[in-house]
Amino acid sequence: MLQRAQLKDALFIAMSNYYYDEKNLYLDALSKVREQNFNLTPFLKFALNGVASQCRRLLNEIRIHVQKSLFRDVMAKMYGRLQSTRKRALAHRQCAMLTILLEMDTLIEYRDLFRIIGKEYDGLNEPLRAFVRDLNGLSAMRATQVLKIGENELARFMVSVRPEWATEITETDFYQNINNLPAAKTRLMVSH
Repeated sequence: MLQRAQLKDALFIAMSNYYYDEKNLYLDALSKVREQNFNLTPFLKFALNGVASQCRRLLNEIRIHVQKSLFRDVMAKMYGRLQSTRKRALAHRQCAMLTILLEMDTLIEYRDLFRIIGKEYDGLNEPLRAFVRDLNGLSAMRATQVLKIGENELARFMVSVRPEWATEITETDFYQNINNLPAAKTRLMVSH
């Protein structure tokens, strides 16, 4: 029907996932078509709901990719302007951390993140402390969030990127945060 309406194949939305996920509704719609003397209306309603559902899913995927792209652009712009050697080293480490978190799309325990990114901290006197300080800076800037799960010595600190940061941060806020970074921190700050 869509081809007869002269819609191009490139405009079609893959429906197989929807049909698979909604198998019972799919079979029910086909059954109703048979029951109603092959009137396609029940199946067309089902299919149009699927088109709407798949379009929402696709729009959400596009939104996520646009957010990530904007995040990378803002990150490169802001960090790229840092001048001092110390701040450029900080920028390199924090950008590496943000890039990893942006690609993960999930929470990660901060020690696992440190294992992944640890090479960026080689050569520093106290690599873990520097990592926590960098992570706290990103959290204070709201580029990341740190969630505490559990209590006492069983507590785990889970980290994720906040893709919306790119639309929230201003240059003034960014550079104030960079200039206000403490020399050292030993405990992780938790987002609220």
